[in-house]
Amino acid sequence: MGAHSSYKSILAAAMLLICCCLANAACAQMPFYTDDPSITPIKTIHIEMFDEFDGLQSSEFPDKRQNTANFKFNFSPFSHLELDVDFPYLDIQRAPGADNSSGVGDTNLGAKWSFPTRNSGPLNASYAISFYVEFPTGDSANGLGSGLTDYWLNFAMQKPLSEATRINWNLGLLFAGNTSTGAVGIQTQRGQVYTGGVSLLHDLTSRLTVGAEIYGGVSDGAGHDKTQLQAMLGGELSIRDGLALSFGVLGGKYGATPSLGGQVGVAIDIPTSH
Repeated sequence: MGAHSSYKSILAAAMLLICCCLANAACAQMPFYTDDPSITPIKTIHIEMFDEFDGLQSSEFPDKRQNTANFKFNFSPFSHLELDVDFPYLDIQRAPGADNSSGVGDTNLGAKWSFPTRNSGPLNASYAISFYVEFPTGDSANGLGSGLTDYWLNFAMQKPLSEATRINWNLGLLFAGNTSTGAVGIQTQRGQVYTGGVSLLHDLTSRLTVGAEIYGGVSDGAGHDKTQLQAMLGGELSIRDGLALSFGVLGGKYGATPSLGGQVGVAIDIPTSH
């Protein structure tokens, strides 16, 4: 109980700190897992924090529920390149008789390259490629980390369907490791994992974007929870330039996927120069 209260205090303090920062312009990727080709503006620190509460599949017993608070920091040192570091704080709630666990999960370091687009117009697509390495900083004995170093390559494409509507596609390959974050995600120990996602986004107004997503993955190796398939409905609301809130509801099938979950988040940009 004390650990859970401490977790809530840390989350509330972090949310307050972020919302008090001065900002400029926010990106729009949350709450969806499918990435888009856009990157952070040059010499700007982009901060994202979301909290996701998931009910887990019965195959995850004794794990019953998981609360994931994810913290992400992006910086673009020059045009078309974005650097990333992100890590989760996990709270896993288990059935009576099994101890709960909470703490920092595995840490991601990554780089994303957005390909220059020479033409403009509604029929032209934009592209990006990213590479991530996830280090096993979480306590694997308590289910907070995978105990593996992950290497993940992802390709993203966005195509406008109209001035207000666009579609994103992702294809990814995890060369080694797995996609698990605590009790959620593919948990195989060997072999490759193939991931993919598609999201459809529509701007209802200049400040409100809504969308739907299907995201999943499958492993060719042996192990527990080799398949992930989930859907999400959500959106993002721009409060002002540089501050946006996101929200989403998700669920799916197979053990690697939450049976039902909800997510809220905040995104903010902090310019490092004027």
